[in-house]
Amino acid sequence: MTWRTESAEVGVLSYLIETRASVRKLRRISMVFGLLGGWLLLSSVSAAPLYKYRDPEGNWIYTDQKPDSATPVETLAVKSESKAPRISVDKIGSAEEWILRATNECLCVVEYEVRVLDAHNVNVPNGGVYHAILQPQSQQQLIQLSQMGVDSPLVHYTWKAILGDPGARHRPTEPYRTPFAIGATYRISQAYPTRFTHTAPDSQYAIDFALPDETPIYAAREGTVINVRHDYYRGAAAPVLMDQANMVEILHDDGTIGLYAHLHWESVRVTPGQHVHRGEYIADSGNTGFTTGAHLHFAVIRNAGLQAVSVPIQFAGPGGTAISPQQNMMITAY
Repeated sequence: MTWRTESAEVGVLSYLIETRASVRKLRRISMVFGLLGGWLLLSSVSAAPLYKYRDPEGNWIYTDQKPDSATPVETLAVKSESKAPRISVDKIGSAEEWILRATNECLCVVEYEVRVLDAHNVNVPNGGVYHAILQPQSQQQLIQLSQMGVDSPLVHYTWKAILGDPGARHRPTEPYRTPFAIGATYRISQAYPTRFTHTAPDSQYAIDFALPDETPIYAAREGTVINVRHDYYRGAAAPVLMDQANMVEILHDDGTIGLYAHLHWESVRVTPGQHVHRGEYIADSGNTGFTTGAHLHFAVIRNAGLQAVSVPIQFAGPGGTAISPQQNMMITAY
């Protein structure tokens, strides 16, 4: 992980917030999950109407730009906001005495790290590193700071947080259920070791299924929903859409997290805190976020100690067999 002072580094199920702070001013760089994750802060979307129509090839288009009058179009309502659990490190206190406090509103364990990049006239050293593991829905003081001497104190620091217990180990009791309808067969468009877009540790073992838009998606494993994103409607191979993939994240009983991403606008059928069973209908596939076409991105991720990494998985095959996913494989759900 590269530590910088002027921008935020983002990624699936992990993020780095970089903050410059002093007693006079606290400038926080806000963060959202990256390519395949969801916001963990209150976020809002435009209340302008959303237009739905088919392009000349017959594909559904969702846009806030009204097409020409000759195109049959349906006007849809857009929800004004979507709220997800807050994960933050906040500065609290006076000009002379203050603390950095971690907040974890998620239903899973979260690991935090704060690094002091530069400190002047305060009681913390340059280069200090502070670490904490917060239980679900809890807060904890990370650092207590106070002014030293008569000159104004100044602290430059960064922080990052990783979802999941660093002690979690991937221990499924059976192969995963292929996450579409039983008996249906679709192609795997990307799987390890092919890594056209799965270049980061948290996507290395992810699987992309070439599913048509609005294909029903079913939970591959039992667990508790910890985060959802449902209100994005755009998809393209454009970096500006890196944080605009609709998704569902499900915490498994071994501490790993299942990620279902690029879901169709307003199709998510589950909410944070809900327990879902293997094979339960959770959403529809889509084409949202940084993507070249409709598909489902599925990965199982664990916290490997301040780093989110994906893990190899197998899917259930005929007669109780286990199938290792491969690129261009046609796979049937059992």
